[in-house]
Amino acid sequence: WLRSYCSLYSPDFCQSKKTRLTMGKVHGSLARAGKVRGQTQKQAPMEKKKALTGRAKKRLQYLRKFVQQIHTVGGRELGPNNKIFRDQLIERREKAEAEAEA
Repeated sequence: WLRSYCSLYSPDFCQSKKTRLTMGKVHGSLARAGKVRGQTQKQAPMEKKKALTGRAKKRLQYLRKFVQQIHTVGGRELGPNNKIFRDQLIERREKAEAEAEA
């Protein structure tokens, strides 16, 4: 590696064999690795809803991909966490609730 560096960039710098390139330290020592995780208290895992399998999972995938309305802005599909998508969803829910009350 040193030879290729010397031949490409600065042959004057690497004239003597005693000269050695030293690279800078970037992220500190490895003695502190995992410090925060080690100090964090262990928590019991949360209970999760049972995942769908088989026919039910395929049905859910089909509904998400093809049946539910896909929102696009400028030709790009919006994901479920997109602010525009969520705002529109909230507006529709409020409108439906208002109609149900009236």
